[in-house]
Amino acid sequence: MIAPRILYFGTPVALLSTVREDGSPNLTPFSSVWALDDRLVLGLGLMGQGLANLERTGEAVVNLPSAAQWPHVERIAPTTGRFPVPEEKRAMGYQHEPRKFERAGLTPLPSGTVAPPRVAECPLQFEAVLLAAHRSTPAPGEAESSFAMVELRVTRVHAHEDITVPGTHHIDVTRWQPLLYVFRHYVGTGPGLGRNFRAET
Repeated sequence: MIAPRILYFGTPVALLSTVREDGSPNLTPFSSVWALDDRLVLGLGLMGQGLANLERTGEAVVNLPSAAQWPHVERIAPTTGRFPVPEEKRAMGYQHEPRKFERAGLTPLPSGTVAPPRVAECPLQFEAVLLAAHRSTPAPGEAESSFAMVELRVTRVHAHEDITVPGTHHIDVTRWQPLLYVFRHYVGTGPGLGRNFRAET
């Protein structure tokens, strides 16, 4: 049996909005995020500008694109807000891009509780503040960690009306189709399979 090196077995794609030191917005595509109550836990690479901005300001917006928006995500996938580009990222083909919203073809919207902008086109947007960031423990043979596990507290949620149940705060799961990242491929979700006993809709 061969142990897989790429462990992206199926996670949502998200766009992290942060603010640089000069006040301009940065947009970081990533695919390691999960939620529990009002907490979000993110996995972010140490070489990216998004983590540096988040740790400096303590604020971010986690935007969840729909499956149909994968081309927008891919347009900025090989870019970084870091300058100069870290050599390891440059060797993987990354290039510096200070205007990620424009390159992605996405629109920034003002947030209500944090400074970073939301992504207007993303059906779900979570304004959040930083609670903690922990460097991962290096594996045997690794000189240092390459990513951090970040805990955020959500301060405000925005959802497009066309994915909500009219008159409620519930998401209509028959209309919300998140973008997933599976073994470095973008995929959507299929038809619903069933309803958990705690579901309210």
